[in-house]
Amino acid sequence: MIQLIKPMVTRSAQEKTTYMYKVDFAHLKSEIQLLERNDFSLMKAENERLQTKVDHLKQKLREEITRSQAQVRLELNLDKGRIRDTATGQDIKMKETDTRIESEIASLRTQMEAIKFQILQYMVGTMTGAGALFLAYLRMFR
Repeated sequence: MIQLIKPMVTRSAQEKTTYMYKVDFAHLKSEIQLLERNDFSLMKAENERLQTKVDHLKQKLREEITRSQAQVRLELNLDKGRIRDTATGQDIKMKETDTRIESEIASLRTQMEAIKFQILQYMVGTMTGAGALFLAYLRMFR
């Protein structure tokens, strides 16, 4: 019977051991909770840091997009201005060419009128001379 009693534990020892295990488990549980809180705090801080970094990058991206759009608008406006200047220059050249053509046409018309007048003068002179010769012919032979 001594052999049977020896492996057995007394109730007080068992309760003491159970209490010690409960205390150890409670201590382990509190340590795990503390570690979880620390890990959660670290993860939360890291998450906030990353969120701040993402927000900063978003802001930089918005600024870059705004700057790029402004540059594109500026280049478009400059191109419009250049095109407008080119078109204005071409319009001026076209008007100058039109004016030159009109003045040449007017000059040609003036020359044509002068030539018509000269032809009319020669024709009148020739007709007068021919008429005089004809009258002289009639007088001579009649």
